[in-house]
Amino acid sequence: MAELRIRTMTPKNFLSLVVSISLSTAAMAQKSTPIVINTDQLTAKVQPTMWGVFFEDINLGGDGGLYAEMVKNRSFEFTTPLMGWSVKGSKLSEGDVLVLNRGKESPNNPRFLRVNVKNATAKGDVTLTNEGFRGMGIKKGLSYQFSLMYRQAARGIKIHADLLDEQGNSIGSTVLTPSLTGDTWHKADIKFTATEGAQKGKLQLWMEGNGRIDLDMISLFPGDTWKGRAGGLRADMVQMLADMKPGFVRFPGGCIVEGRDLANRYQWKKTIGPIEDRETIINRWNTEFKHRATPDYFQSFGLGFFEYFQMAEDIGAEPLPIINCGMACQYNTAELVPMDELGAYVQDALDLIEFANGDVNTTWGKKRAEMGHPAPFHLKMMGVGNENWGPQYLERLAVFTKAIKAKYPDFKIVNSSGTDPNGARFDLLNTALRQSKADLIDEHYYREPEWFLSNASRYDSYDRNGSKVFAGEYAAQSKGTSSPLTQNNWKSAMAEAAFMTGLERNAGVVNMASYAPLFANVEGWQWTPDMIWVDNLHIYGTPNYYVQKLYSLNKGTDVVSITRDGQPLAGKDSLYASAVIDQKAGQLIVKIVNAANKVQQQDIKLNGTKKPAGAGKLYAMADNDVNAVNNFEKTRNVAPAEEKFSAKGRDLKLSLKPYSFTVIRLPLK
Repeated sequence: MAELRIRTMTPKNFLSLVVSISLSTAAMAQKSTPIVINTDQLTAKVQPTMWGVFFEDINLGGDGGLYAEMVKNRSFEFTTPLMGWSVKGSKLSEGDVLVLNRGKESPNNPRFLRVNVKNATAKGDVTLTNEGFRGMGIKKGLSYQFSLMYRQAARGIKIHADLLDEQGNSIGSTVLTPSLTGDTWHKADIKFTATEGAQKGKLQLWMEGNGRIDLDMISLFPGDTWKGRAGGLRADMVQMLADMKPGFVRFPGGCIVEGRDLANRYQWKKTIGPIEDRETIINRWNTEFKHRATPDYFQSFGLGFFEYFQMAEDIGAEPLPIINCGMACQYNTAELVPMDELGAYVQDALDLIEFANGDVNTTWGKKRAEMGHPAPFHLKMMGVGNENWGPQYLERLAVFTKAIKAKYPDFKIVNSSGTDPNGARFDLLNTALRQSKADLIDEHYYREPEWFLSNASRYDSYDRNGSKVFAGEYAAQSKGTSSPLTQNNWKSAMAEAAFMTGLERNAGVVNMASYAPLFANVEGWQWTPDMIWVDNLHIYGTPNYYVQKLYSLNKGTDVVSITRDGQPLAGKDSLYASAVIDQKAGQLIVKIVNAANKVQQQDIKLNGTKKPAGAGKLYAMADNDVNAVNNFEKTRNVAPAEEKFSAKGRDLKLSLKPYSFTVIRLPLK
């Protein structure tokens, strides 16, 4: 038997041993299993349409936003005909300014203003002032296009147009003299330049002379519209989209498509042709939220289907129109078109395809050509219904699908899966649509950030050969769905970035995805969160915008295998990852989210025949304050920082900051 020796430990020795063990344990805890990327193992194609944008006229996103018209209620068609206008004058008597209705003569634009001018010589005699959409953003040195429709029996009136600043000072003026007479309506326009700027300016018209004049379509556009188009779109808003290089643009919504009732639904045929012939209707978000009532919210449809198609073409995105399926919003009235009266709705869908793609000799292709675009828009897909549900949706959808596929067999149809990503409503639709081999199923998720983190593996078990998914509307809600307290903070954006790794890993299932809503006016919003915020003169992208942009600009062409311990990295140790190859650029693109509140050291090993070939780039978004936001003062408070990145052989070493989203682009050979 061996001799047993007992050694007495001093306090100093014991402390050294404890420290040694602690350091070893800490080192082991910090050292994680490497992530393995097999660059030869292509698991799915990434569709060119993978990352897109969703537009809806909500939050003053259309009129007062993307559509650059500065005059509110330009044709006096609001429910209150003079809303947005003030009429004053020392030489005005009762009845000198009237809103008249010409009825059947112009059913889409019946109202006009009749002004009786009597010996007006000065600015205060007869004035009409328009407040714009929460004011008018006026830029010093910029030219403005002022126009109107008029009708007069005899000459005798001059119309002075003044841009006013917040104090009522004139900061740009011109004079328009209507010269034509008779019973016919005429258009007159003139350009002039602002001498100063204003955040919340106004347009004031004052009359000089004698006579009676009828006025309609009183309009003011900035000279710096997108591509300089007269009556066009707000350039900085379109530029934010163009900078993303989205794969598609979904329009016009959203619940706008359904309407509160069917009379209020979106009808694309009423949004094309001459601007003055497009019917203004109340925007369904006008009274939807009591906490953000917006009684002056209407749709003039100056931004119509032609303009949507044109914008999508401009920024290189596929158009994705959504059409009404004979159902109004089920949250509001749930009004239905009887099945035997559905034919007109189906014909609208078929006519829309012809409008987009038809030869100039076709009925609707000719209308497109008359609007200045003889070439087709190459429409390939369409959504039938928005967020509709129940058996009544399925039976109407079947009629649309049969008619569209009979005439256009290769045309893709986006199908609604309802309002939620789970539950009986979703299960009914998802099961039925998959059984019918639907092209694309539109899934929506407005949930708390934790839902997005826990659902990064949602599509791992979906059938690769079944119907494809369109993640058509999603946004993490920081304070609860539709709460006015919800913010576009870093926590929500980071959670979306983590969820999107799961969408990208499963690009064989998920073919398209878009955040929603897209735009919001800081003084005219109804819903939060929103991706891009504007006021009359300024714009900024939220942290969510920059997450979307990083994905869209780093889309790649093929998904490659990325695992740790043989499993997808979808939440273990609060890490989320995906990887793609860009075959055209010859680059590997890796996306990693660290949702933990600590730095994580992570090794990545590259397997396969390809290996790193020189320095790449790393883009990182991080903030220790998960409640951090961007605003007009700090537009890039949370935004990507770019740096060079190099691999050591086939090994990549990363130090992932707490609460971070990292994108690496690495050339391969």
